[in-house]
Amino acid sequence: MIGNDLLDLGGQAALVTGAGQGAGRAIALALAQHGAGGVAINDFVLERAAAVAAEIEALGVRAVPVQADVGDHASVAAAFERARAALGPITLLVNNAGNAGPNATMGHSPLFWETSPSEWDRFFRTNLQGVMNCCHLALPEMVAQKRGRIVTIVSDSGRVGEARLAAYAAAKAGAGGFVRSIAKEAGRFGITCNAISLSTLEPMMSEEQFAQFVASERSKAQLSHYTIRRFGKPDDVAGMVLFLCSEAASWITGQTYPVNGGYSFAV
Repeated sequence: MIGNDLLDLGGQAALVTGAGQGAGRAIALALAQHGAGGVAINDFVLERAAAVAAEIEALGVRAVPVQADVGDHASVAAAFERARAALGPITLLVNNAGNAGPNATMGHSPLFWETSPSEWDRFFRTNLQGVMNCCHLALPEMVAQKRGRIVTIVSDSGRVGEARLAAYAAAKAGAGGFVRSIAKEAGRFGITCNAISLSTLEPMMSEEQFAQFVASERSKAQLSHYTIRRFGKPDDVAGMVLFLCSEAASWITGQTYPVNGGYSFAV
């Protein structure tokens, strides 16, 4: 720990997936602001990754954009190779990439029995296979270093279920189970593996558009399910990721933490 910063990361290098915008960008910046020795910014769109890497370098922290589709193992392997060449050993991994893949958006979906098996694959590819690919590439080096933090972003859809999101919920629940299994395998090597379960974050739109959205009946209906009457912000996610990556969380592993404004509770 450096100075009085309990959350200082001690110069470790990190790789954050899906970090070209939104919560991923906020996570990458938080790690850089608290002593990360370097941050690899993964995104499917290289220009987004490069823009966030430039923000981090402006803070005086090394950063490298690494383009990859997390659902493609070979692409992830190449991204890790570039990250290590630029930053050294990667001992912090944040599996943030999600949604329905690099070219899709989440929205109002059909009922499960109205979907086809081909539609399920895009959710599993990014939200489960992508997490497995990244961990598969990160863990050998963490084991060799005898230290590491893996934080995976899952969803309340997977923790408590959500109508019209069955395939997405299944993929996120699978990622949560995978995290717990890896925690048991890797703990003896000084590696912790935890998950953060999110509910709805603020949509990425202009201030004017967001003000209109918040005033809409649809938004009011959504917010009525939240104990804290607002949508999540990227910094809400980043704070918990930072904690779980720090020495302050060194005896915590295999856990799933809801960061959800009270949408659902955990015991």
